[in-house]
Amino acid sequence: MNRLSGVTFQVRVSDFEKGREWYEALFNRKADFIPHADFVEWEIIPNTWLQVSKGVPSVGNGPLRIGVENIQEERIRLMEKFQITIEDVNTREGVPVKWCTFEDPDGNLIGLYEELKVTT
Repeated sequence: MNRLSGVTFQVRVSDFEKGREWYEALFNRKADFIPHADFVEWEIIPNTWLQVSKGVPSVGNGPLRIGVENIQEERIRLMEKFQITIEDVNTREGVPVKWCTFEDPDGNLIGLYEELKVTT
């Protein structure tokens, strides 16, 4: 296989305008690329894109996990912004991250994670 150059992940939303607005609020910014009607993309980190398109959401799609510096602060921001409950932050011995998962309005699974400092 050739060296990989990027990643895209797509979620479908039943109401495109509401879905676009939800993801704008999630990322705190407008989409980076709008190639055509009912389709937008955010470059989350270099060469890693989330595509949001109008369509029938896939049951159990995801989770798309987004790395953050402070999972508790971002969890609180999103619960306040979307007026939703997000599960408690999870940890597991031997796993160097904390994480939590929630759903967008169409049931696509979204998650947050924070890398933990590993001490030796």
